[in-house]
Amino acid sequence: MSNHSPLSNESVAPSNPDAGAERYHRRLARSIKGPAQFLAFWAAIALPFVHLPLLARGLGDPDAVLAFSLLLGCNVVALYVGHDHNRE
Repeated sequence: MSNHSPLSNESVAPSNPDAGAERYHRRLARSIKGPAQFLAFWAAIALPFVHLPLLARGLGDPDAVLAFSLLLGCNVVALYVGHDHNRE
């Protein structure tokens, strides 16, 4: 005979010590996901306006090319991270 209880006893520590750390990391990831998507979404909207002065000045200077490339890379990352913001 087995003694299965319909009630779970969550006060008992897990038999695997890594399970608690895994739950903590999942909870932390869920709590960071929303604000990160929010910031990335709005950064993806705002960053193209920073590109305009660089393009108006021209990309003849290597520093301007580097700045433009970094901004473009940041914009791509922001688009990727923020694309699911506020979707049901």
